[in-house]
Amino acid sequence: MNAFNEQVIAEFRANNGQVGGPFEGRDNMVLITTTGAKSGRPTTNPLVYVPDTDRIILIASNGGADKHPAWYHNLRANPELTVELGTETYVGKAEFLTDPEASDLYARMIDLMPVFADYRAKTTRQIPVIAIHRQPA
Repeated sequence: MNAFNEQVIAEFRANNGQVGGPFEGRDNMVLITTTGAKSGRPTTNPLVYVPDTDRIILIASNGGADKHPAWYHNLRANPELTVELGTETYVGKAEFLTDPEASDLYARMIDLMPVFADYRAKTTRQIPVIAIHRQPA
């Protein structure tokens, strides 16, 4: 994991889900911990999400890179994950969405963070949209 992500994760956990820097003032930050598709080890990633009733929506943009982020491959291999949202931690399960729902939710992310339009323009790959459903305790 890179130093930037480590700093964001530490700040998120120390400040009840709030972070500074480029994410200051965002109320749509989440930490997800997935199980490595190859390694089997837990990996935590800070992400932004789209709130959607009783689920959160993740966009596997990878900053517009031509390959999916590692956390996406981890969820494909093992769709169960740990979600840290504010001060709450729960188990979630990933659902990989298709159009038209995926496109509608991607557009909602662009409304929240216009840079996601740039990410889509930078790549020819279909950027995955994933719904995370809270699992019963």
